[in-house]
Amino acid sequence: MPAFQRLTATWQIAHAGAVKTKTLERAQRGRAAEALAARFLAARGLQVLALNFRCRGGELDLVCREGKLLVIVEVRQRSQAAFGGALASIDAGKQRRLRRATAYFLLLHPRWHGHRVRFDAFAIDGLPDRDPKISWVRAAF
Repeated sequence: MPAFQRLTATWQIAHAGAVKTKTLERAQRGRAAEALAARFLAARGLQVLALNFRCRGGELDLVCREGKLLVIVEVRQRSQAAFGGALASIDAGKQRRLRRATAYFLLLHPRWHGHRVRFDAFAIDGLPDRDPKISWVRAAF
């Protein structure tokens, strides 16, 4: 193998490892953010029913109950406030996917069918383990 190809192959392998590490760190931050949100909401009286409900239509980070109300919580974490911060990242497409995933959740769990549904946003600006700014927006959309 010529030297140029060896260098390219080495760089690609090293680069692939860096991407994998960043993806892993991001996933760990996401799990930490969701755990922080679950503890925060439980301390304020919400009962956490499900974490990371996934289906073809999307994902629900937290499904909670507050009295007779089913609360779907979208957790967003951003380490920097660039591009508007964590709350600004919940766009119309994300809201559509959340509604679709909620409809599927209700199909699978008919026990919650008669309950009203509220969509909340839980934003963490900063790293979850380093004194982040937390915003909980009830009825965000």
